Amino acid sequence: MSLCLISFTENGIKTSIRIKEALSDKDILLYTKWSDYREDSVIKVSESIMDFATNMMKEKHSLVFIAACGIAVRAIAPAINSKLTDSPVLVVDEEGKFVIPILSGHIGGANRLASIIADAIGGQAVITTATDINKAFAVDLWAKDHGLYIANKEGIAMVSSKVLEGKDITIGLDCKNQYPPERILDKANLPDNVHMVILSDNQTVDALVTNREDLSEYDASLYLKPKEYVLGIGCKKQKDPEDLEAFIDEIIKSQKIKPEDIYAIASIDIKKDEEAIVSYSRRRNIPFVTFSADELNKVEGDFSSSAFVKDTTGVDNVCERAAIKASEGELILPKLVRDGMTIAIARRDWRKGLIYE
Repeated sequence: MSLCLISFTENGIKTSIRIKEALSDKDILLYTKWSDYREDSVIKVSESIMDFATNMMKEKHSLVFIAACGIAVRAIAPAINSKLTDSPVLVVDEEGKFVIPILSGHIGGANRLASIIADAIGGQAVITTATDINKAFAVDLWAKDHGLYIANKEGIAMVSSKVLEGKDITIGLDCKNQYPPERILDKANLPDNVHMVILSDNQTVDALVTNREDLSEYDASLYLKPKEYVLGIGCKKQKDPEDLEAFIDEIIKSQKIKPEDIYAIASIDIKKDEEAIVSYSRRRNIPFVTFSADELNKVEGDFSSSAFVKDTTGVDNVCERAAIKASEGELILPKLVRDGMTIAIARRDWRKGLIYE
């Protein structure tokens, strides 16, 4: 996901350049609507600001307006869909004094990004999310940090309201017959009013972590589903992104896997800029991780081997090894090949990140 900065004046351009220089480790693209700017380092935007914002958000870029809040709000309004999927959007004033997240603060990461930008340029992050300003537990942010997605977004407010009222909340983990109940979940990173339990039969909890599809037997306000799967991907150079997207979607559908179930896409590092893979990762908002040939060669397991792939990449199998490496789990779908594309799927044990040994 690129960080796209859009400015409208000369001072706005100067501030956007200052942000890019301060965050040199990030992938930042500079855009402007100021007609007098002539340097190649900033891309001129000829389309309407609404069309620009819609296209950026469709591609799942983070969007920063160096402008008034009203400009940003009107620009992004047609593209807003859901707090679970919308791109993070921020506003920075022309002088860089204030950095304001206005969309997708927790799940999209706009609040954290605001703090990063403000710290980098000596500005002030203006955070208005209730749990943040009260330094209270944010269940949606906790879910994101632990590789979980939210199955019913209306449950966020129900849990957060209890937290803000100072009431205790309980998060239950559904791992019956797999871990003994004396193992306590993620205790060190939780406030005293958040209690973690191994779910027992007919137990009522505020939030439930489960990978089950049928939730009718449970009683919870918020349902959190684990991102269980890692896709190992390989493809020929300059593969058509639409071909790869169609291939991936067909395979995951055949395995009854939804995009929101996917924890990461993995490949070899020589593919880190491969547009077909990067495009799928960005559009579906799935992290894309890569490993060196040496790292992949050290992955233990019984993998299908290709002499051609070995000669080309330095490793005999990219997709299976990458899937296992990123998931630290088990291969559930060995390599499938089609027209210069390969895919393998591994399942991660999502409970490992929640249970203390």
